[in-house]
Amino acid sequence: MADARIRRQVAFLAAQMMYQRLETEYFTAKRKAAKQLGVEYRHRPGDLPSNREIRDEIQAMARMHEGPKRLEKLRDMRLDALRLMRQLARFRPRLIGSVRTGHVRKGSDIDIHLFCDSLALVTDVLDELGTQYTVEHKRIVKHGEERVFTHIHVFDNHNYELTLYPEDKAHYVFKSSITGKAIERASIAELEELLKEEDPDLDLDGEVERLEDHLDRFTLFRMLLEPLEGVKQSPKYHPEGDALYHSLQVFELARSERPYDEEFLLAALLHDVGKAIDPADHVGAALEALEGTISERTAWLIEHHMDAHAYRDGSLGARARVRLQASEWFDDLMSLHDLDLGGRVRGAVVCEVDEALDFLRDLDAEGED
Repeated sequence: MADARIRRQVAFLAAQMMYQRLETEYFTAKRKAAKQLGVEYRHRPGDLPSNREIRDEIQAMARMHEGPKRLEKLRDMRLDALRLMRQLARFRPRLIGSVRTGHVRKGSDIDIHLFCDSLALVTDVLDELGTQYTVEHKRIVKHGEERVFTHIHVFDNHNYELTLYPEDKAHYVFKSSITGKAIERASIAELEELLKEEDPDLDLDGEVERLEDHLDRFTLFRMLLEPLEGVKQSPKYHPEGDALYHSLQVFELARSERPYDEEFLLAALLHDVGKAIDPADHVGAALEALEGTISERTAWLIEHHMDAHAYRDGSLGARARVRLQASEWFDDLMSLHDLDLGGRVRGAVVCEVDEALDFLRDLDAEGED
């Protein structure tokens, strides 16, 4: 693939796949991009764009689509990484991946290596911190040899992937499986130095303390929404597919209709979160999980969104109909009902969970100004 123009096209297309989260691995994205462009190549590193070339394209896309907010997001992720690394300092954490290199894309996790011979010691600390997490043991066969990697997926202010290695690997030089070069990583001290270089006036301790005291409600919303992807629904009533896809469709419709109404938008996005908790009483489960994080109006809309279906199809009792109609939010409920029915389209284009929450965060911030 000697043609530089074709190489750039492959890099751009691969970056587009990764930026849109259609692919997560560089090598797979490169191969698919080359195949789409009809390019013949052999499996030599020089035949395809480097990871750095693709990261540069991803960064350019992020600058174009996200503007200055991208740099703010990167700094916020690095500060939050520092917070967790300090809490896990005994395991000699090292920040790696896109948050370390600065090539953050939509939906990026914060990747950290930990070094400890006991998984239980790490999870004990996470339990003490009150952190929600899951453990994954991933088997990989390479050169005929099977290796097991232990990943701890942490759900906090951001999503983390903590990879656990034996203690004697703490000074090991980890290399990229694609390029063969040493991966970039940062210890606590190195991350602190990086943050201070970027902003000499930054109060590191103050910012970390703020993050320790502030697990915002939008983080809780994300933790409740993401499991909905695994909630399959009746094709008769929900031909669109899983409950998360439905919720995002309803949110998109609500955003088009009322982009200024945070309470209504939250009801649209969160109305079904209880389905991943208690399918037998998803409304009650949602209200219990969201208690204290949403307004009275949002809670009322979620509480009665199933009553709205019964109201429209005539199956709701006379007294319940009167009580519903007497509410000052009755018209909002009927609007939510219509959007709920409209959010059942196969193949509809929707945003990602983090994009929806970022939009709501911005609305929330505007309301505080």
